[in-house]
Parts: sequence; structure tokens; C-alpha cells
Amino acid sequence: MKIEQTILSGVLAITPPRFGDHRGFFSESWNKSKLEAQGVQLPEFVQDNHSVSRDVGTVRGLHFQSPPHAQGKLVRCGRGAIFDVAVDVRKGSPTYGQWLGRELSFENGLQLWIPAGFLHGFMTLQADSEIVYKCTDHYAPDCDGAVKWDSCGIDWPIENITPVISEKDERAQAFADFDTPFTFDLTN
Repeated sequence: MKIEQTILSGVLAITPPRFGDHRGFFSESWNKSKLEAQGVQLPEFVQDNHSVSRDVGTVRGLHFQSPPHAQGKLVRCGRGAIFDVAVDVRKGSPTYGQWLGRELSFENGLQLWIPAGFLHGFMTLQADSEIVYKCTDHYAPDCDGAVKWDSCGIDWPIENITPVISEKDERAQAFADFDTPFTFDLTN
């Protein structure tokens, strides 16, 4: 299992190995013991989510779930391709307000571990893209929040397109108006 530290403290890029033959491939998309053998201890996952976005240029996010039900997410793309984004919103973090974006696709098998304290969102790069992710806390509507997708300075990969966005995400607050509930912890 390939594990890469990213420019945002706590965010990891994880690529599980694939074992292929004439039939296709097999991959363990999640293996706690193999991660721990490489020094990575992730919190317990309690919920799996799966979404499909039909159109290229669909944007979902930037979402967060505040304490006491903050969520970490292990995100992968089961079909198609997405540009997945994490934005550091931990007060006191040396990378506060900085973002990281990676292409996750069926082809590359790359996953992002995005701990609590980050906004999360993505843009679809292919039609009918499927996103599958594990969460460290259950969905809690009273803790659900969003920041406007175009207010953080993210360099989205598809230009000259009108993104497909939900009404909720279109009404989200701007990053400049966001009062984060998260604090940077040096022990993470």
C-alpha cells in the first residue's frame, strides 16, 4: 500500500495495490492492519456513503460536519474521475485556508484521507462518476455545514463550464464569512 503525506498536515494520499490478470483486478480498498503496519492509525469508520454524479462539471461541496459529530472521510472514486479537494479550516493551523486537490479515478485507484477539520468537495471530470467514502461519524443534520465552492481560491480543473450545483451548495456561506468550529491539534 502506497501512502503519501501531503502538503496539508493530516491529509494522506493512499493507493492500494491492484492485482490483475486477464479477468480484471482485485484490490483491498481498505485494510486497517496494512495501514497500521506502515504507521498510519485512522479513526474507526462507522458509515459508508456512495454517490453518483451524472454530468461532467458537477460540484459537490465544500462540506463539513462540525463537532461533536465531526467527520473524517476516506474518499475514492469507484467509476469515472473526480477532482477531490480538501481545505484546511483548523484555527491555528500553519496551512489554514490552504487547499489540496487530487484527481481520484477508477483508473488510478488513489484515495484521500481527509480528517475532521477540513472542508471537502469535488468536481466530476467524467460523466456518471461514482464516489465512495468511509466516514468516522454518522451523518448529523444539526452539525451539517457548507462553504461556497468558489470562495476558497481553488483552481478547479474544468474552465469555461457552468458547474452543476445543488441549491444548498449555491446558498452556502463564503469562506471569508466562515467561523470555523475546528482547532489545530499538534498531536494529530
